Amino acid sequence: MRKFAEYYNHSRQSFYRLVLQGIYNDHQIENMTFCFCKYSGGIEKMDIKRSGSQPSGKGPAEYFTGTVRIDPQFEAPAPARVVGASVTFEPGARTAWHTHPLGQTLIVTAGYGRAQRWDGPIEEIRPGDVIWFSPGEKHWHGAAATTAMTHIAIQEKLDGKTVDWMEKVSDEQYQA
Repeated sequence: MRKFAEYYNHSRQSFYRLVLQGIYNDHQIENMTFCFCKYSGGIEKMDIKRSGSQPSGKGPAEYFTGTVRIDPQFEAPAPARVVGASVTFEPGARTAWHTHPLGQTLIVTAGYGRAQRWDGPIEEIRPGDVIWFSPGEKHWHGAAATTAMTHIAIQEKLDGKTVDWMEKVSDEQYQA
């Protein structure tokens, strides 16, 4: 296999000619592709982030009200720009108003929560719900008043940023 990787790196055009001529079947091509990725040092490598392998962090008080724990899940290597985290809100905890330059997807995994877009009604969110906020859509999300809530948050970076934070959600806004 290593010999093939060296050959492949040396003569990519010859390889494609052999494939086009039908000299290799699909199974052989899959094995050769795996070999190339494994030995070439290319970016086509699987990466597994084990649960709990990255340290938890506390949601900063300037962006969150109440107790919030952020567990980073992944950050895809460039050129990809997607980032994901599991976020747990204790009862009554919530984000400040904010937007995302490329939008945000939330997947509720436990508990009950609330979410609201600017000038919209407060919506109850529960396990299994998938919430999409459009790019630039001002919103907040958090736990219900008496129940904790955990969601997975997925967003993409634009010029290195995933979020633009704004003012905090007042108690009156949260309880409306």
